[in-house]
Amino acid sequence: MIDAGATWTDERVELLKKLWTDGLSASQIAAELGNVTRNAVIGKVHRLGLSGRAKDAKPAASTATARPRKATRAPSAPAPLPPQPHPNNVVVAPIALQPVTQEPSVYIEDDLAVPVSERVTIMDLRESMCRWPMGDPTKPEFRFCGARSITGLPYCTHHARVAYQPVADRKRDRRLARA
Repeated sequence: MIDAGATWTDERVELLKKLWTDGLSASQIAAELGNVTRNAVIGKVHRLGLSGRAKDAKPAASTATARPRKATRAPSAPAPLPPQPHPNNVVVAPIALQPVTQEPSVYIEDDLAVPVSERVTIMDLRESMCRWPMGDPTKPEFRFCGARSITGLPYCTHHARVAYQPVADRKRDRRLARA
């Protein structure tokens, strides 16, 4: 081990470079250098612009002696449950799981919800107007909704329903997505 100083001496930097290219982790290098933290090693590596390190600190094993990877397969469906006895000696078969079908989403077209006469450009937009963007911002036809906004919100009633979803609905949608 090298004499641990409080600064990065040329000798310590050279050892750091060697250990880094040998593939040692920052923690291992810090332990080898002594009197330096893992984060200090990482910072010095970045300041030195070091890259191109070995994949791991272990000696490279030949491909012939390396253990082959286990083939993976997709998980299978759960096995069906056998009928369960009922306390009254009635055999009750479990109900087969049905795939979850989501109600078709109904999207109200923005064009149908807001009359063209209410739409405004950015220059005509006022504090009490709905700021819902409509169309492609790169096109000259781009406008904002312009309908009367809800007090304290940037959107009208229609667009607030689209923009703000109640927490209960978000949690339900998250559970359905995981199933």
